[in-house]
Amino acid sequence: MKTKGKTPTSSRDNVTEMVVVALRRIIRTIDLRSRFLVTNYGLTGPQLTVLRELSVHDGISVGQLTRAIHLSQATVTGILDRLAKRDLIRRQRSEPDRRRVRVWLTDTGRQLLADAPPLLQEEFTSQFGKLEDWEQTQILSALQRIVAMMEAKHIEPTPILTTGPVSATTERTKAFLDHKPENTKGESAGDEPTQQPSAETEPEP
Repeated sequence: MKTKGKTPTSSRDNVTEMVVVALRRIIRTIDLRSRFLVTNYGLTGPQLTVLRELSVHDGISVGQLTRAIHLSQATVTGILDRLAKRDLIRRQRSEPDRRRVRVWLTDTGRQLLADAPPLLQEEFTSQFGKLEDWEQTQILSALQRIVAMMEAKHIEPTPILTTGPVSATTERTKAFLDHKPENTKGESAGDEPTQQPSAETEPEP
C-alpha cells in the first residue's frame, strides 16, 4: 500500500539517477569543448577568452584586460606569454607611462579567432536569455541548491566554462583531458557532438 503524498522509492531512485546523468552530461560537454579547442586550435578556453576580448578592445592595457575577463594579473600574464610565443598577440609599453603595457591582436591571431568556435558560455548565455523569467529563476534556484548539496559554496568560481586550471597550458589541459575516461556511465557514444575532436593530434605549444 502506497503512502499518500510520498513518491514511491523506485520513482525517486529513477529521478535521482536522471539528475546525476544530467550533471555528467554537463561535465562531459565542457570536457569535449575543451578537448575540441585544444586539439583543433591549440587553444584553451581562457586563451580564447583573451583573444575574443582583444578583438573587441584591441590595444587595451594588461590591467584593463585583467579586469574585463575577471582573471588575476598573474594568470593573464602567463596566458599572454603563451599567445605571444605563437605570434597571436603583441605587447608594447605605453609611451606616456612605461609601466603600462598594451596588448594587440596580430593578423595571425585575428585569423585564428575568425576560425575558432564561440565559447561554450556564449552559446549557453544566448540560449538562457531566450527563456522566460520564471524559467531562468527556476534554473538558478535548482543550481544553487545543487551547489549547496555538493558543499561547493566555498569553491572560488572561474569566469570561464573550461576544464582544468584557467592558467594551464594547452599541453597540460590536453594531458588532463587525455586521462579522463571517454565514456561516462549512463551516456552513449551518440551523446557526443558530431565534431568530436581526436585526442591523437598534438596541438602547437
